[in-house]
Amino acid sequence: MKTILPWLLVALTAGGAVFFYNGNQAKSAEVARLQAQVQEVEALRTEIEALKQSQVPAEELARLKESKDEVLRLRNQVRQLTSDKAQLGQQAQAAQVAAAQAQAQAQAQAEAQNLVLAKAQEEAAATAVQRCQNQIRQLQAAKQQWALEHQKTAEVTPTDKDIAPYLVGELIPGCPSGGKYTLGQVASIPACSVPGHVLPPPTH
Repeated sequence: MKTILPWLLVALTAGGAVFFYNGNQAKSAEVARLQAQVQEVEALRTEIEALKQSQVPAEELARLKESKDEVLRLRNQVRQLTSDKAQLGQQAQAAQVAAAQAQAQAQAQAEAQNLVLAKAQEEAAATAVQRCQNQIRQLQAAKQQWALEHQKTAEVTPTDKDIAPYLVGELIPGCPSGGKYTLGQVASIPACSVPGHVLPPPTH
């Protein structure tokens, strides 16, 4: 018995040592695991803090949203203004075309009116010449009648008073164009001060 007891104590001691060793190993592993978890938690906490710091405040988010809405509104306005500008450009081009057509039409009308006016003036001038020529003939006839009745030679020059009784209304007519007549000698044709107001040459 005395021989077995020491060995039993040794065995118990060795077993206890092994038990305590295994227990320590398990504790160490548990501690290592816990330390790893603590480090992970610390990393997560650090990451959360960083996210909190990088997180935009609600006021800033609201301001950014308003800015975004304003940008969208301005884009819509720019798009509308671009459309309006294009439409106004088309309207301006159409107005220019219409103005050019109206100008061309007005110019054509003015040219037509000028032609009508020129023709009317030409006809009026021709009529005035004819009237003046008729009055020159009347003056010449009055001179010849006066010379015949008063036995005057062809070289005599009568006055307006001399031939007035032989004219309509006993008045010396005036040229339709404002010219003045020069009676001249009985043998000569009365002259008008307006250029071109002369009797045509006699036809044979």
